[in-house]
Formats: sequence, structure tokens, C-alpha cells
Amino acid sequence: MSAPLDEAERFARLRLARTDRVGPVSFRQLLDRFGTALKALDALPDLARRAGSTGYDLPPVERIEAELAAGDREGAVLLVLGDAAYPDRLAAVDPPPPVLWTRGDVALLSGETIAMVGARIASAGGQRIARGLAQALGQDGFVVVSGLARGIDAAAHLGALKTGTVAVLGGGVDDVYPPDNAELYDQIVDQGCVVSESPMGARAQARDFPRRNRIISGLSRGVIVVEAELRSGSLITARLAGEQGRDVFAVPGSPLDPRSKGPNELLRQGAILCEGVDDVRRGLETLRTLREPPGDRFEAMPDDVDQALIERVAALLSPTPTPRDELARACGAPVAHVAAALLELSLAGRATLLPGGLASL
Repeated sequence: MSAPLDEAERFARLRLARTDRVGPVSFRQLLDRFGTALKALDALPDLARRAGSTGYDLPPVERIEAELAAGDREGAVLLVLGDAAYPDRLAAVDPPPPVLWTRGDVALLSGETIAMVGARIASAGGQRIARGLAQALGQDGFVVVSGLARGIDAAAHLGALKTGTVAVLGGGVDDVYPPDNAELYDQIVDQGCVVSESPMGARAQARDFPRRNRIISGLSRGVIVVEAELRSGSLITARLAGEQGRDVFAVPGSPLDPRSKGPNELLRQGAILCEGVDDVRRGLETLRTLREPPGDRFEAMPDDVDQALIERVAALLSPTPTPRDELARACGAPVAHVAAALLELSLAGRATLLPGGLASL
């Protein structure tokens, strides 16, 4: 077991996570390359300059102190990647969120978790199914994870309130969205756990919800979809779950209801039929749930990257995501050297690092 992080390193990890152009992929690679966030922060300005950026600034210490003070005022608890309380299941995804703010019972994040998602404009029958299934799952020892949205999410939280539920937010952990779920939010803070990777005080925006969905699936052993149209955030969550090595369950519905098209399509694609807790238990007992997705690992990055290689890698990038090993073949260079070049290009704003070892302009 690794040694606990001291407060200086925890502060540095929050600061690194809030640094411009440092996303979850580059955060993890910077830790792998330098060992600590303290060392990574020292190296960042020079790395960005080498790849062509000028005037690269770290976030002021005062901004990070203000975020921590805001968390204290709300009674929120900060988890950074590497903390003992950071949930192992989420730490195993590629890449994990660098930091999490929580309100409520943090231990629930590491429990026997199962996610339930579905339509915001849900049918009365769909809400009844979600509420009853969540209640039964809770009584069977599961912690139900969802996104505090209207409809199926809210019904799932309500069903599992007494046994343990986790709400993952798109905005800050203190941003109650939608506002009409304010009472439910307060109940979850009191009896469950609310979690977000966004800064304290951040207001939810459309771009935040795919990241939130990734945490919902990443926290969970599996994802149940109750009602969802074919083009919906719930199906995005189901896709992410599959990519993360999680099981996907679907509650079948009437072909006459467009909200049933999503779950029914998932069933055609091989999702597990879910009509009750027994289906979930049987599904989770299969060997595939023991498989974690492959991590983003390669031999150690070099301390110094040839400037010519940085420019060769930059010239090969396009708006289409390209695998890192394909770039390495095109350059005739080791993957670790190309990864280091991509990291520096991303800090200079000349590349975007994506999960799964992909990069684009």
C-alpha cells in the first residue's frame, strides 16, 4: 500500500487538476512522469515553452485556497487521486478524475455500487419501476448511483434513500441542478453522498454532463438503463460503462413508446435483460465483471524529448483522434518518447489527449 499523501502534495494535486490544459489524461501522465504533483507543477512552464507556448501560468495559490475554503464552508470533503478514501473502482478507469468533492457519507463510493439512469421525461410506469428496483437493490446490499436529474434518476435516488444512494453532479457539489430537486439533494447529503469533479461553486453546463456520466459508470459495477430514447445521455453512460469493462443492464419496454427504444436497442446489442434484482445478481456473478479496462501504461517517459520529435509528432496530428502507437510507428520512435512529446504539445495547446491512448489537434 502506498504511503498517505501529505497536505502539500494534496494541495498540489488540486492545483495541478485546476491548471489550464491539464485534463485527466495529462494529469495521470504527469504523475507517472514526475512522481508527484509538486514536481510536475515545477516542470510545467518549461514543458509548455519547449512545445511552443509562451506565457504559461499556473493557477494562483490563492485561487486553490479559496476553493478549499468554499469546500470547508459547505462541509464538503475533498478526495484527490491517491487518497486512501478515493474509490478503487473509479481509480481503475482510463483515466480517473484527478479530484472529487463530496458531501455526505464518502464510504458509500466504495460500496457495492450499481448505477441506474434513464429518461428525464419519464413515464409514470418507468418511474415506478426505477423506484421499486432501486429499493429492492438497496435492500439487497447495493448502493444506487445516479445523476440527480428529473425522471428516472430522481426515482432511483428516492427508492434507495434509506439504504444508500450516490448522486453525481455536473456542476460543483454545491450546485443543486435541477433546482426542483433541491429537497432530494438535501436528503441525499443527509443520508447518502453527493459527488462532483467540478470546482466548488461551478454551475452545470452542457459540456459537464458527459464527464458526469463517466463518473456514474466508473463508480459502478454495472449500469441499468430503464427508459431512454436512442439519442440520449443515458445511452452515452451505457457506452462508457461498456468501455470501462462494466456490465450494462436494460429494462425492456413497449415498442410503442420511444423511451423504450434505447433499452431495447441495448438488449439487441447484448445488454443483460433486467426485470429485477436477481437479474442484476446473476449478471454481476459472470467472470467478465472481474476484468478491469486496460490502463494507460507504457515504459517510463524520458526526462528530455528531442525538439525535432516534438515537431514531427505535431505534424502528424489531425482533428481525427489517432492512437499513440500509430503515431510512434509513423515517427519511427518509441511510444514512451511520443507520449512525452504529446504531453508537452498538449500543455502548449497544440494537441488534445484523449482516453484510450488517443490524441488529436
